[in-house]
Amino acid sequence: MTNKFTYITLAALAAAIVSTGCQHRPVGVTPIPNGPNYQVGDTGPNTMQSAPPIENAPPISGTQMPQPVAETGPFDPSKWNEDRSALAADTVHFAFDSAVIRDSEKGNLTQVAAALQADATANLMIEGNCDERGTEEYNRSLGERRAEATREALVGLGIDASRIHTISYGKDKPEDPGHDEAAWSKNRRDDFVLLHPKTGA
Repeated sequence: MTNKFTYITLAALAAAIVSTGCQHRPVGVTPIPNGPNYQVGDTGPNTMQSAPPIENAPPISGTQMPQPVAETGPFDPSKWNEDRSALAADTVHFAFDSAVIRDSEKGNLTQVAAALQADATANLMIEGNCDERGTEEYNRSLGERRAEATREALVGLGIDASRIHTISYGKDKPEDPGHDEAAWSKNRRDDFVLLHPKTGA
């Protein structure tokens, strides 16, 4: 009788230990006040289910990721003769802190496009410039945006994008060294350099 009572007591104690263990919360999990308290491993209401594996998918590696490819390779100035006078009268000017090409400047772009269409061997360098206000880094970026805006406008006029190169000088090459609006308005510009290939280049 004693052995039977001892067996029943041990069985009840074991069941209580198992029940207590199943209800134990993970250490370090903070309950959310007035909210659902999920156990570790529970699926929340907005949890995405695992997608089925893709069969025969090629392994992903750094060498297989798509990389940008330059159509004509990096620009090499040593292969070109620069002509700064041919398009000097067609400089495009910008409003303060802007890379938008104004209507008053579009005639200059038409002239530049016509020069490139008349000489299929020529390329073009667009030099973006800014006035002295603002940081060096900001003006370098603004000059780049100005040059790119002009490049896109010329592409829109029928010029092959591969013939047009851009560079930004920021505020490093002012046309007018003055420190007033008269000078600044001249320095907010895109200059055009006509490029002709060197013989044997």
